[in-house]
Amino acid sequence: MINLEEDIDAIESGYEFLLAYAAQGRPPQDESGPGPHPRPELEKMLAAMQNAIQALSAAEGDFEKVILADLRKAGAVVSFVLAQPLLGSEIIDNLNASIHVRTVLTDFFLYSEATQPSSPAQSAGQGQWDKVGN
Repeated sequence: MINLEEDIDAIESGYEFLLAYAAQGRPPQDESGPGPHPRPELEKMLAAMQNAIQALSAAEGDFEKVILADLRKAGAVVSFVLAQPLLGSEIIDNLNASIHVRTVLTDFFLYSEATQPSSPAQSAGQGQWDKVGN
């Protein structure tokens, strides 16, 4: 059974891992040596994207259709990177910067908040305007 929230979490945590990996300045390398390695995280992200596509494919809402299109694009980008024989920080950094991957994250932030808004207890202390009106 597909759990969309778990898939969203897998995509978000994978992205966070990839940000940290890219910051390490690792050259493209054989991934048989000491880790961490980005490929397992990319594989988890791609599987989660594919699960999310399956979970949302029956939805009829316009925004869900937008998310589906964005997931397909981001999945293609992740698949492209996975097809490379050697992965290093530079290609992962470029993946992190990909508008397609970032769009999926933003879609899911919006979707999650709309479908499961923060509870008042989680928002305690929030909701007050700061000095610039935010």
